[in-house]
Amino acid sequence: MMPEAGTLACTAAGGLIVHVEAEQYRIAPEDVTGLIFSGRSAPVTCSRVRRDHGTITGEVTIEGYAAMHPAGRAVVIRTREGAWIIPLVSFRRVACGEAASAPLFLGVTL
Repeated sequence: MMPEAGTLACTAAGGLIVHVEAEQYRIAPEDVTGLIFSGRSAPVTCSRVRRDHGTITGEVTIEGYAAMHPAGRAVVIRTREGAWIIPLVSFRRVACGEAASAPLFLGVTL
């Protein structure tokens, strides 16, 4: 099954939300800063809530990572669902709150 395109959106706290298919992933604000200004890879996390016999539990797991493309003009986001790419200019605009969202493009193989 081929993964679908997704979107990147900002949060009120300065982090990013990655919507892909039925999943919603997050990149923490401090990781976004490190990615943009230092080129450090950022973990992409997912929060899941479970209900077992009336008890609600939650867990946050690292599902992938976001990293600069070797050319330095894009960000590559990889998860178990697949890989997506977004131009660095669009990534920065969303991260800085200049744009509400931006599309992710499919099929990156490096």
